[in-house]
Amino acid sequence: MGTTGDTIACFGEALIDFRAEPGPAGQPRRFVEQPGGAPANVAVGIAALGGTARFIGMLAQDMFGDTLAAALRQRGVDTSQVRRTDAAPTALAFVSLADDGERSFSFYRPPAADLLFREDDFADDAFADVAALHACSNSLTEPDIAQATLHGMAQAARAGALVSFDLNLRPALWPRGVDPTPTLWRALERADLVKLSTDELAFLAGDGDRDATIARILGAASALVVTDGAAPIRWWSRNGAGSAPTFAVAPVDTTAAGDAFVAGLLWRLAARAVDARGLGAAFDDDALRADLLAHAAAAGALATTRHGAFDAMPAHDAVDRLLETAR
Repeated sequence: MGTTGDTIACFGEALIDFRAEPGPAGQPRRFVEQPGGAPANVAVGIAALGGTARFIGMLAQDMFGDTLAAALRQRGVDTSQVRRTDAAPTALAFVSLADDGERSFSFYRPPAADLLFREDDFADDAFADVAALHACSNSLTEPDIAQATLHGMAQAARAGALVSFDLNLRPALWPRGVDPTPTLWRALERADLVKLSTDELAFLAGDGDRDATIARILGAASALVVTDGAAPIRWWSRNGAGSAPTFAVAPVDTTAAGDAFVAGLLWRLAARAVDARGLGAAFDDDALRADLLAHAAAAGALATTRHGAFDAMPAHDAVDRLLETAR
């Protein structure tokens, strides 16, 4: 069964980032509150580009949960399938930026509300109008939320949606002594489109063969995209492989770069009417693939030129202007 809608649903965590800023001379540093969370960032990014985005997840009944719900709505994201709980607080992440804008995180999670979403929390018609579902590994870190994530991915696929998965691996979020790899592969094997960083591909390969790891991913997925900061993008389909350029910008904050990249890619796939069945053919079409990856790269690059996560997501006209510079 196929879908007829154009909504892109993003499932998983929403949290508050606190970005560290230097205080006045001799004074302690200050922290700026920013709404974030990888799948929530992607939803906001899609809406900023003019797409139809929905966030599905659990928010806390606390002041930070209120902030996240309001921020999503204000940015045009459908929150009709957001659930609320008072059983745990909102997750927090403290963000430190290096001089080149590269970020590092300190997480305060678990406990956290986003981890309490369960299979039964999905609406009966959660994917009836959904063209694509996007998820990340941060909703795999505990067994119950992992089961909900895998259930959602399977349900979306059965409804005909394209299933997108960004590994977005944060080892600090996994219980100490737990190897995340088996659970990660369970999600990877349910995805049509997989996005990794170079470091994440190396993690999955471990001491093994990178090519064998790529082949395993493409045993289920139709396309794999691997990013490496400002370096060229690498892509693989079942019939080919290659690279695509990125855009030179002056970065100040890389916090949401990967999420903006995914938002640009999913938004452009929807705009070009590429569904799960057509994804492989889209990546085998040189002109179409170049268009898809250019929009993703432009969105990702622009997100590094502004602070924050939600606030860093570029609008459609900004992406168009950057694309014009490369023509």
